[in-house]
Amino acid sequence: MPNGVRVFLGYAFLMLAFLGLTLPLVVDQAVEAPVSGIGLVWMLLLAYLIFTMTLVLQRKQAAYMLSLGLASLTVPLIAVLGVYAGLPGAVFALALSLILFRGLRRPESRAWFIEP
Repeated sequence: MPNGVRVFLGYAFLMLAFLGLTLPLVVDQAVEAPVSGIGLVWMLLLAYLIFTMTLVLQRKQAAYMLSLGLASLTVPLIAVLGVYAGLPGAVFALALSLILFRGLRRPESRAWFIEP
């Protein structure tokens, strides 16, 4: 497994842990209203994340574009961490974004996704 794919999977597992830790907030809101905006976003993100991780581990060709799409979620993270954590947070998010995109766009990472 290429390092770019390893970094992506680490990022995906961290996102999965974050979603799991913040899920009680969504469940609390579901008591008040069965359908909420944050609930819809969290469920869509959770489904997209698990589907992408499954395809990456199966080395499917479709996983390449899906993994780039999931990595693109680091772009708004730069602004969010910039506001809440200041310059160090923005620099961290920018570095994470660059590492993810550079790792996934390498030829050996692209070659990993060979299954039709």
